[in-house]
Amino acid sequence: MKIKAEDIHKILCVKESYEVPSAMYKLIFDKEKREKAFDKFLEIEWNLSFDWFHHYFQDEHADRQMKKQDFTPESVAKILSEIVRNEASNGTTMDVAGGTGGLIITKWNDDRMKHTPFDYYPSMYFYKCEELSDLTIPFLLFNLMIRGMNAVVIHGDALERTAKQVYFIQNTFDDYMKYSDLNVMPHSDLVAKEFDIREWLEPAIDHIENKEYPDYVKQVIA
Repeated sequence: MKIKAEDIHKILCVKESYEVPSAMYKLIFDKEKREKAFDKFLEIEWNLSFDWFHHYFQDEHADRQMKKQDFTPESVAKILSEIVRNEASNGTTMDVAGGTGGLIITKWNDDRMKHTPFDYYPSMYFYKCEELSDLTIPFLLFNLMIRGMNAVVIHGDALERTAKQVYFIQNTFDDYMKYSDLNVMPHSDLVAKEFDIREWLEPAIDHIENKEYPDYVKQVIA
């Protein structure tokens, strides 16, 4: 692991660890600054097969007492990914209590390693994550976008089915060398029905980076 706490703080222009989640959340809504930050992180660490923020988040931000935030070790994540490798899923994987993305990143890496660079397209796979923690969401979104994944992230309670936002992470060019765009889904009845959301806990965020949604999303936001 090459990325250190001081690297994270420097790139995000913060001095203390408590500033990181809010700074990262603000960053991901600015496409130009976000992608420049992605480039800087990749200059330090190019290996995308694991969650860079796993240990940093647990050491600095995890709420072990109230939210039991002890994330799945990388070794266990690899075993789980191998177990479900041959399951019929139509290319879709769901991770409830997604944390900063350790499990879903391991599954994504296993999925792409089935292919060569000449026959792999991000659109072959779709990932769905649900996460409760406000502090965790920025790290999760960051991890999905820098890897060029296609995914939906529900920020809410997986049991009570209440949510603050639903984020749609889209690899617009279907190119594994490109970063994903960020779209926030409207708080419409169709979106609530599609994702089984029974109550919205925050006002909707109006943020769309690409209106050319894939067919499987158009029917939800129409």
